Amino acid sequence: MIVVQVDKKINVLNTHTSEPNILKTSKPLERMIDVKNITKSFGQLQVLKGIDLHIDKGEIVSIVGPSGAGKTTLLQIIGTLDRPDGGQVVVDGVDVSRMSSGKLADFRNSHLGFVFQFHQLLPEFTALENVMIPAFIAGKSGSEAKHRAKELLDFMNLSDRLQHKPNELSGGEKQRVAVARALMNQPSVILADEPSGSLDSKNKEELHNLFFKLREEFGQTFVIVTHDEQLAQTTDRTIKMKDGRLEL
Repeated sequence: MIVVQVDKKINVLNTHTSEPNILKTSKPLERMIDVKNITKSFGQLQVLKGIDLHIDKGEIVSIVGPSGAGKTTLLQIIGTLDRPDGGQVVVDGVDVSRMSSGKLADFRNSHLGFVFQFHQLLPEFTALENVMIPAFIAGKSGSEAKHRAKELLDFMNLSDRLQHKPNELSGGEKQRVAVARALMNQPSVILADEPSGSLDSKNKEELHNLFFKLREEFGQTFVIVTHDEQLAQTTDRTIKMKDGRLEL
């Protein structure tokens, strides 16, 4: 079991029931993400048209909408992988929209974790080595990185897969390795883009339950872009997008 100090205890309802997952805290919620009047265009096409969005610490939020609505673009801007044309993005109290590229890279590696539809594991490295990579980028020692990576993979029930390469893992195992990699540097926020899109129904359910387990254990905030209605229904809040705007 990994012990991570968090500011407050997070309790969620049983995710196996049909009841909504309600975030309960003994203290007022703290703001984790503030997106203010974000705009983004690619050539003549305006993809985001003045997005305002606020997400609290420890919240699990899904973003849904038709293809082309701007969901992934918004996620990439929140995750500092792209810059908006206008507006402001504040993550964990830091105005990332004003940071230089070098500082953004450091912030991204230490504060944000990413999970993609296709695991994006490096095929030449083992599961353990893939999980260790963010720690090496952060300048941590090999022994420290290896110790934490083993702890995370054990938490994911993958302790018997440490030396397996991606082509030796099942689809569900690959995605759990990817989640472990996202957690490596104890980020404040996990950003997931269609994380269960390539999984079968059994592995989808396991991954969805894992997100709530991680929130309960470590207090991370999750922002999940998805077309999966089952996943969206289980999150604390569902944000709907259409034509570059949030639907009220």
